[in-house]
Amino acid sequence: MKLEEIRHKFLSFFEEKGHTIVPSAPMVIKNDPTLMFTNAGMVPFKEFFLGNAIAKDKRVTDTQKCLRVSGKHNDLDEVGVDTYHHTMFEMLGNWSFGDYFKKESIAWAWELLTEVYGIDKNDLYVTIFEGDEKDGVPRDTESYDFWKKWIPEDRIIEANKDDNFWEMGEMGPCGPCSEIHIDIRSDEEKKNVDGKTLVNQDHPQVVEVWNLVFIQFNRKADGSLEKLPETHIDTGMGLERLAMALQGKQSNYDIDLFQTLIAQIVKQSGFEYGKTESTDIALRVIADHVRAIAFSISDGQLPSNTGAGYVIRRILRRAVRYGYQTLKMNEPFLAPLSKVLIAEMGEAFPELVDNKTLIENVIREEEMSFFKTLEQGIKRIEIIIENQKEEGIKEIPGAQVFELYDTFGFPFDLTALMAREAGMTLDQAGFDKALQAQKDRSRSATSLKTDDWTELLVDEKEEFIGYDHLEADVKITRYRKVVQNKKSFYQLVFNLTPFYPEGGGQVGDKGYIEFDGEKVSIFDTKKENNLIVHLVKDLPKNPNASFKAVVNTEKRTLSAANHSATHLLHHALRTVLGDHVVQKGSLVNPEYLRFDFAHFSKVSDEELIQIEQIVNDLIRQNTPLNELRNTPIKEAQELGAMMLFGEKYGDTVRVIQFGDSIELCGGTHVPGTGNIGWFKIISEGSVASGIRRIEAISNHTAEKYINNKLEQLSNVNALFKNTKNVVQSVEEILESNNRMQKQLEQIEKDRAKNIKGDLKNNIVEKDGMNFLEAIVPLDGGAIKDVLFQLKGEVANLFAVIGGEKDGKCTLSIIIDEEIVKSKDLHAGNMIRSAAKHIQGGGGGQPFFATAGGKKPEGLKDAISEVKEMV
Repeated sequence: MKLEEIRHKFLSFFEEKGHTIVPSAPMVIKNDPTLMFTNAGMVPFKEFFLGNAIAKDKRVTDTQKCLRVSGKHNDLDEVGVDTYHHTMFEMLGNWSFGDYFKKESIAWAWELLTEVYGIDKNDLYVTIFEGDEKDGVPRDTESYDFWKKWIPEDRIIEANKDDNFWEMGEMGPCGPCSEIHIDIRSDEEKKNVDGKTLVNQDHPQVVEVWNLVFIQFNRKADGSLEKLPETHIDTGMGLERLAMALQGKQSNYDIDLFQTLIAQIVKQSGFEYGKTESTDIALRVIADHVRAIAFSISDGQLPSNTGAGYVIRRILRRAVRYGYQTLKMNEPFLAPLSKVLIAEMGEAFPELVDNKTLIENVIREEEMSFFKTLEQGIKRIEIIIENQKEEGIKEIPGAQVFELYDTFGFPFDLTALMAREAGMTLDQAGFDKALQAQKDRSRSATSLKTDDWTELLVDEKEEFIGYDHLEADVKITRYRKVVQNKKSFYQLVFNLTPFYPEGGGQVGDKGYIEFDGEKVSIFDTKKENNLIVHLVKDLPKNPNASFKAVVNTEKRTLSAANHSATHLLHHALRTVLGDHVVQKGSLVNPEYLRFDFAHFSKVSDEELIQIEQIVNDLIRQNTPLNELRNTPIKEAQELGAMMLFGEKYGDTVRVIQFGDSIELCGGTHVPGTGNIGWFKIISEGSVASGIRRIEAISNHTAEKYINNKLEQLSNVNALFKNTKNVVQSVEEILESNNRMQKQLEQIEKDRAKNIKGDLKNNIVEKDGMNFLEAIVPLDGGAIKDVLFQLKGEVANLFAVIGGEKDGKCTLSIIIDEEIVKSKDLHAGNMIRSAAKHIQGGGGGQPFFATAGGKKPEGLKDAISEVKEMV
């Protein structure tokens, strides 16, 4: 049974049980400050479990894209090393929001596994929660009794809180769970060892295949539990593990999807699967990682140096390292492999097909960049090893290893391999210390602690009224204290609010609430688990009062202008460059707008002028806003509204239309394009392969920018006595400066020639060398040219030259290669020591080295020390 058939049978089964099939939510999370990635099937439904929203469908089923490589659930180091961990995985799930509970969940799980999939009942075991005295939660006898109807009691295993009590986090919905485990060992192994003894023992062939979570409690900040008003079902079954069992395999990586990918890597590398452990690990890592990378890019996350982008880059580089180090591949191999992945999974996940070109191009550019990093890192390690050996040290300092790892992205184990090959060791303790310090800094920077919500007012739904109102009378329904980076603030929730929460690229509103002369500033507005939270430094003195809430009108108006300008820009880009242009990210704030889009070449100056002209023409036309709220999504699609990949849309959407520009958008906009005022592109450049970025301004900011430029031009013109053609005047000045610069360079060359002649006359024979010492009025570059000329003309040359020019000084040493060998000298080592006299530093090769400093009067002492070394 192939993977796609297994997936289809699951969804169809629960559809027949009255569940609505919902599409997978994006794997990359954009509007949840608590998570970077969807790491469990329940994440898209958090708002229902928290009671912040009411589910339209009480029963749903899906297959959810998940990624576990950051935070609490971090399996990256195990991926590929064992046979069942993955970065990305598919989580099959069925959900009940206040509808059915344990009885139906258990019965349907058993029916699906044994009757639909045909798994042998004798290969299955189940676990239930044994209870926890500290939490005051008794043994889950209810689940035990339901399981007795389907499975012998000796196959029902009681397990503790670590294994059988599921929690969303330190706080929030939680409850006991019941896991279903499958024994896929051979018959002989099953006879020798009872599978029951291997459950929850990390045995690779006795594994959990399905977890049925019974959400019935809420964990509070003080650790106590309270019962939820409604109970919910949250189940998750790893598709890869299920396929392993149904396809009769002993490893997740032996199922059809991964074997297809591994076969392609084998073809590219020439290394066979199943021959050696190191090769198998490399092949598994690459097959796993290419899936996570491709899906992340299709969900809108590009590799980068921060946040979620850094995680994706780390996964990609881990795959490249295994290919480079173990499979000896030094050209892009993940990019062509992504085509095979898309062919295998594109039907179930059409976003892969729609972003095929982008995925391939971004991966290829990242691979090429990391190959260069590897080459540079290898050269740096070789220099470090050489220097350590020359000083008689056989260990590479941990700080240098960490610098290679952290600053240059060079893998630790590749550094260790090169050290071993050179007969050296690594300072593991020093590396671990530096790494832990970095983790501590990162943890401190992202630390977040929240108190329980203090409920003041029961309110079924918090209405956002900010499209129509910038002021309102509000009540605080709940609040809580938050401590982040050792700074505390409060989150307030209102019964209704005119404040727009950060989302869709637009920053959150600022403003204040006021009561009885007390004004409390709102410094940001965000959306968290479907709640609009208003951030304030201090809690109002009387939280139960009725407040007047006021949005900062100026900042909102400017943000709205930039957001509407973003829509017009998108339309203009597609008009000028083509329909392949789609949005890949945006930032809208009162000061400027930033727009990332898919396009595979630089936008020319002529095209930018045309794009800017189209936007300003639309502004001058003062096209009115046509806003369609609560529009059925199918109707919006029929209107031709642009939809963004990686965004989660509901059954109804908001359509924003300015003439031919039609997009789905939840942001704030101007009533007519004329309110934008003026639009000006500031910059255009590359963000990643196939992704361009435009930064632009509008309204008052654009006017200030143009006025500032005009003022600068006026000042320049004044310098030229208000000439009629200031451009021509500037060109003439530049041309004159170029001529003078060339004349000066020639003078310097002639001066260097004269100095070279004087230096040559001062060479003396000493200990079989032609020795030269001097201090000359030249910079380091000119001295280097002179020294290499002398080296070509004078045999057995040893020269140490100080340079002094414009208050700066340099020290240079050049040594004939034969002298380096016969006298065991090293210019780089010598200059590192002598440079202290000029308060500088430097280094170089055995035959040539340079140093720069800021104490010219120390040159004589520096030269004397070099002479003493010789």
